[in-house]
Amino acid sequence: MSEERLRVALVIGSTRATRFGPTIAKWFAAEALQNDAIELDVVDLADYPLPVAVTDAPEPADAATAAALSARLEQAEAFVVLTPEYNHSFPAPLKVAIDWNYTQWQAKPIGFVSYGGLSGGLRAVEQLRQVYAEMHAVTLRDTVSFHGAAATFGADGNPKEPAGCSAAAKTMLDQLVWWGTALREARARRPYRA
Repeated sequence: MSEERLRVALVIGSTRATRFGPTIAKWFAAEALQNDAIELDVVDLADYPLPVAVTDAPEPADAATAAALSARLEQAEAFVVLTPEYNHSFPAPLKVAIDWNYTQWQAKPIGFVSYGGLSGGLRAVEQLRQVYAEMHAVTLRDTVSFHGAAATFGADGNPKEPAGCSAAAKTMLDQLVWWGTALREARARRPYRA
């Protein structure tokens, strides 16, 4: 197994002004950084306002935004997608970010951290699994989900009952490192072609 740390991008999928994602992202980043095998890059889609229409000739500002996001995603060897569930699905800006990229996702593992009401965002994750399959990505079975997320976090920005969610994060991150390392080695031996 390679001793080089795995470059993981934590993608914050919601851009709403009232989003809870950054609170969860801060907690999850602290969890991820406890794993010595991970080098973490937090990619907030709010910093990359992409146009909805994917085109071969975008406006210069849109092209620059898309190129900057693509470069960050390209550097990642694995991803954790942090998504809320809006109307039984995932946010439109996340789909736009997925659609503006293709090879950046290929032959790389993707873990999920989700949040929402009663479902904890799991319906959004199930839909994302189908989308990422089309990108030739490998999605992990185990996830981290927060049901009624705002009520499960304290004023300090941490879960009120951290044991269960920390254990889920550790399990998912260990799997992400396994898959990420295996796929990195496979891509080095034989480039992936979709």
